[in-house]
Amino acid sequence: MLKIRLQRVGRKHDPSFRVVVSDARYAAKSGKALEVLGTYNARFGTPTFKPERIKEWIGKGAQLSDTVHNLLIDAKIIEGKKINALPKKTPIKKEVPAEAAPVVVTSDTMTSSMEEASNEETSSVDDGSSTTEVSVG
Repeated sequence: MLKIRLQRVGRKHDPSFRVVVSDARYAAKSGKALEVLGTYNARFGTPTFKPERIKEWIGKGAQLSDTVHNLLIDAKIIEGKKINALPKKTPIKKEVPAEAAPVVVTSDTMTSSMEEASNEETSSVDDGSSTTEVSVG
């Protein structure tokens, strides 16, 4: 059986992949690919595909790996629903729009916001001759 899958070609800590057609009996690392159908740079998320060749191989009966299937749906080369490529116990991650994304508060932002709040509570009173700080609260 033929399989369209990713073959890692990047160096350590710099993942980049080839989209290849290979026999499912061979491991992806063996290098026995029938044809290179595109590339995918995982760090920058930039896939490049040969859509007509991919459709031709699918027409010949090649099966897609889950990750390649999801990449092709994102690139609008094939139609369908995404497949959960994560382990079975992990739920599918849903994309959250930017405006509805939750705000993450870290200790640095809490410290700076507390300092701003304390600066707002203290105010200076000027009676003309001397300046006196009065703490409100």
